Amino acid sequence: MGVIHRPQMPAPGDGMNRRIPLARLSLGALVVPLAAQSQRAGKLARVGYLESGALAATPFFEDFRHALRDLGWVEGQNVAFEVLAGDGEYGRLRNLARELIGRDVDVIFASGTPAARAAQDATSAIAIPIVIGRVADPVASGLVTTLARPGGNITGWTHQGLEMRVKYLDLVKEAVPGASRVGVLWNPGNPVHETGLKYIESPARALKLTLHPVGASEPADIANAFAALRSAGVHALVVFQDAMFLSQAAQLVELAARNRIPAIYSTSEMVKAGGLLAYGVNLRDMYRRGASFVDRILKGAKPADLPVEQPTKFELVINLRTAKALRLALPKSLLVRADEVIE
Repeated sequence: MGVIHRPQMPAPGDGMNRRIPLARLSLGALVVPLAAQSQRAGKLARVGYLESGALAATPFFEDFRHALRDLGWVEGQNVAFEVLAGDGEYGRLRNLARELIGRDVDVIFASGTPAARAAQDATSAIAIPIVIGRVADPVASGLVTTLARPGGNITGWTHQGLEMRVKYLDLVKEAVPGASRVGVLWNPGNPVHETGLKYIESPARALKLTLHPVGASEPADIANAFAALRSAGVHALVVFQDAMFLSQAAQLVELAARNRIPAIYSTSEMVKAGGLLAYGVNLRDMYRRGASFVDRILKGAKPADLPVEQPTKFELVINLRTAKALRLALPKSLLVRADEVIE
């Protein structure tokens, strides 16, 4: 620990301006705590990153890390990262969260609802700050009290996944006007998916759509899920937002193409992998926003005082090559609204 040299106060009558040492003391009071917050007297701040899915399948951690660097957190200089991923096996996440705690992290970024729930459980007796991302409904999931006043040790951002699922049904009707039987691919291991299925039941009836939900808890289940969808004769498919599904983008896209099922996704990454259509937030931007929460917490902010952020912009991305392969003529009204059309 370094020695702090305190300025010596002048003796009365020495002719010096007494405001000078006082100013120096004030400057020290500002600089020393800031250095302590960012490096804690030479110790690196430790940021835990817990991913529900597979890190190799997404660029999100890199976006998060680069955003922190832009905010002054340089790996190896004043911050270190402890990164663990469940690879879509959600039962592993609680132990992984405990492992992060054992690595003495100062804050945990939890990517996806399963990771957020695991981090919450693991920190119930130790109030380590948690920043959540890619969580559909933090309030209904029991992660925060309200979006405006999170309470406890958790804050972050939501992609409003439940509300988006109703929008997916609207897009099915527009993209595939004759559709009446719609498959829904969901993950029974994701704690928000069952709520999501209930959420879209009434809107589906209003649109005269019959839903055929099919679950897949792990990658090996996906092929069987598509066999069930084919047997049900679905005209289109809605794929719920899920870390495991995102890590299996290539398999999902290939099976949808092979079975000639127009599929609607929640992330542009799926469409860029060959999917038909996606509507949702720009996740890469939102992960960069997640870094700003971590930055503020490392500088002394409390999660309870940081409102959960909601997205203000949603993107429609269409893969026209996939539409042509499916012999699907998408209406011009849909194409002109697209933020990106892949040709």
